[in-house]
Amino acid sequence: MRPRPVPPLLRAYHYGLIALEPALGGLLAWRRHKGKEDPERLPERVGRPGKPRPAGALVWAHGASIGEALSLLPLVEWLTRRGFTVLVTSGTRTSAELIAARLPRGALHQFAPLDAPRYVARFLDHWRPDLALVAESELWPNTVLALDARQVPLILVNGRMSARSARGWARSPALAQAVLARIAVCLVQTPEEAERFRSLGAPRVAVAGNLKFDAPAPPADPAALAQLSGMVAGRPVWLAASTHPGEETAVIAAHRVLAPHHPGLLTLVVPRHPRRGVEIAAEAAAAGLRVSRREAGGLPDARTDLHVADTVGELGLFYRLAPLVFMGGSLAEHGGQNPIEPARLDSAILHGPHVWNFAQPYAVLDEAGAAVAVPDAAGLAGAVSRLLADPARRSVMARAGQGAVAAGGGALERTMAALEPFICQMKIAGRLG
Repeated sequence: MRPRPVPPLLRAYHYGLIALEPALGGLLAWRRHKGKEDPERLPERVGRPGKPRPAGALVWAHGASIGEALSLLPLVEWLTRRGFTVLVTSGTRTSAELIAARLPRGALHQFAPLDAPRYVARFLDHWRPDLALVAESELWPNTVLALDARQVPLILVNGRMSARSARGWARSPALAQAVLARIAVCLVQTPEEAERFRSLGAPRVAVAGNLKFDAPAPPADPAALAQLSGMVAGRPVWLAASTHPGEETAVIAAHRVLAPHHPGLLTLVVPRHPRRGVEIAAEAAAAGLRVSRREAGGLPDARTDLHVADTVGELGLFYRLAPLVFMGGSLAEHGGQNPIEPARLDSAILHGPHVWNFAQPYAVLDEAGAAVAVPDAAGLAGAVSRLLADPARRSVMARAGQGAVAAGGGALERTMAALEPFICQMKIAGRLG
């Protein structure tokens, strides 16, 4: 097959990352110092494997962080049932801890290498994937080039591209076209996103829907759920989930406004990054609240005003405790966090104005009446107060959320159908039994 052209900007990126490799080593050292990298597994970030490659056909499935990696799990389970080993990679410590515990037999986890040519080559030379799946928008140019050079089909699954991202890619059209042309097929969430991919030069695009609508509800430990349910019974409870810096200040302020009007109020906070639990608890205590912190063994007893759940993998537990959830990353200009999980677990949902990372799910839930947007911190306090005082409306919102999630399903089936020709090709090539 004739090699595809590499435009000057992409060539400059490629050789620039070669030149910057020593600086990348310094970046990883800094991240390790900050607790953002696992010291024991740091070699994986430069492409050195932590495990041997199993025999037989292997699919590489990559999700950048927790949400993206979790959205791949139904596909991972399907692929392992078809006889593949599935190598799941991600880039964050929290995702590694969570994903490793949920992988089916026949799947394994590694950290993804940084996008330096030597790191990527080392990774691919060891794992030798027969097929590569990348979730959402994690398109690293050197990785795309290396897969193309090895003639490994690359498929974008659950693909998304915001209008903001499309404008960024459009500033370098030759680069965008060169990267997207090397993707075997882009399976995207919405028709609007499909049009953005096509306008940037992606030759093969299909709308499959959003895999997150098909993902199972996050699990909860039954014993912990029984214990905490008993402790919070009879109290008005709300949850601020996946919060980002600055949002906890708004949540603490809201609690102080709400507490005189809702006796016994308990506010639960699950920060997006659990390591921030200590500082959040300190801020709440400085504001005069009685605080407990789960990572330190604290429990939300009758005296607790605010409970910080700074652990990994327990969002499913706290969604089940709270009939009302504010989704973080939406007052801060982060782009929002996944609202489908609390909707699936019967919570009424509040969110701020900044939800571009999950624009389609929020639009669906808002239109169904399952979620309500608030403009700012003051609006958050008012909306929480109204919904705490109106359990009937919360129930209506929860039922609407369940219906909207059920109606949004089907992406998994469409994605599996799109992958079938690639599996058949591997059967023909003798790589799959």
